[in-house]
Amino acid sequence: MIRFFVDFDGTVTTEDVVDLVLDRFAAAEWKSVEKEWAEGKIGSRECLSRQVALVRAGREDMEKLLSEVRIDPYFQEFLRTASAFAIPVAIVSDGFDKVIHEILRRSVAPLLLEKLPVFCNRLEWNGERPTALFAGDGTCAHGCANCKPAVIDSLRKPGDFVLFAGDGLSDRFAAETADLTFAKDKLLGFCRERGLRHTEYKNFNDLIRWMRSGDFSLVQAGHAARV
Repeated sequence: MIRFFVDFDGTVTTEDVVDLVLDRFAAAEWKSVEKEWAEGKIGSRECLSRQVALVRAGREDMEKLLSEVRIDPYFQEFLRTASAFAIPVAIVSDGFDKVIHEILRRSVAPLLLEKLPVFCNRLEWNGERPTALFAGDGTCAHGCANCKPAVIDSLRKPGDFVLFAGDGLSDRFAAETADLTFAKDKLLGFCRERGLRHTEYKNFNDLIRWMRSGDFSLVQAGHAARV
């Protein structure tokens, strides 16, 4: 089977929602924590734990902010196209459940959401103090908040061909796990630097075109030959 995994922040959405929340509601210290993570000094689990601790926002404030977020205008058509080709799609994210589900609920048709599992971290509130609760058992070798390769490997069956789409450094380990990565922004540079098999994209319309192209037909044929 061919399987598609997609990042959420900056991939499904047109901007990084976690950064948007931190910019609006967190103390400026969050940027120095982000710098530590980008330099590889800490993992995303520690990074997000420290950053969320700096946030002061109630649920209503958060919902108001999320109402401003837009998704890629081609994302719904991407889901329909993947379904037409019998390709299961899953979101795998370092983001948070209440953020992701609220944005998807407002932006994606319910019938499409029924077939779209989301693997992410959790966010709970005590007044205006949100708390981050992380996916997995904390044993990720890279200190990830949500270990994307572990999610992929938990769903991957022998003979599967795994596609991944992402944009940032939090996607780099998923890109190393996938058979083919659709990359943009910082993830594109990482894939080029590491020599990973990848295709550059700008939005989900590029992924739709790829699924309807001869390149995809070759992948299908090669996958069928292997299984």
